[in-house]
Amino acid sequence: MRIKERSGRAAAAARIGRQRPRARHRPLEPEQLAAVAGRFGALGEPSRLRLLEVLREGEHSVGALMVATGFTQPNVSKHLRVLHQLGFVRRRKAGVSTYYRLADRDVLRLCDIMCRRLAAAAAAERALFGE
Repeated sequence: MRIKERSGRAAAAARIGRQRPRARHRPLEPEQLAAVAGRFGALGEPSRLRLLEVLREGEHSVGALMVATGFTQPNVSKHLRVLHQLGFVRRRKAGVSTYYRLADRDVLRLCDIMCRRLAAAAAAERALFGE
């Protein structure tokens, strides 16, 4: 005998019952909190975010990053050094030039999440004030 398929809320409840329980989040140790805060702090600098936005397009030399951002060479180098030390970007040398690329796309996901949140907050504010 075949049991009739569940639909609606009963099916959803059955699926929820089969889901694996989420692992409990362990509180971060002070050293871990400091490491996370340091990385978020580095992303709190608009110039670094601008460099990451340009690197979203792919690998660039320091000179190309200067042209794309309008920043000076010392400024670009300083910010790239921080981003490299924290693991946000990778670099490679080719002759006298140094090229930078994103280490991975995770940092862009963080930026995209924040941009969506800002857009939603702005939309809610416009709706509230009828703009």
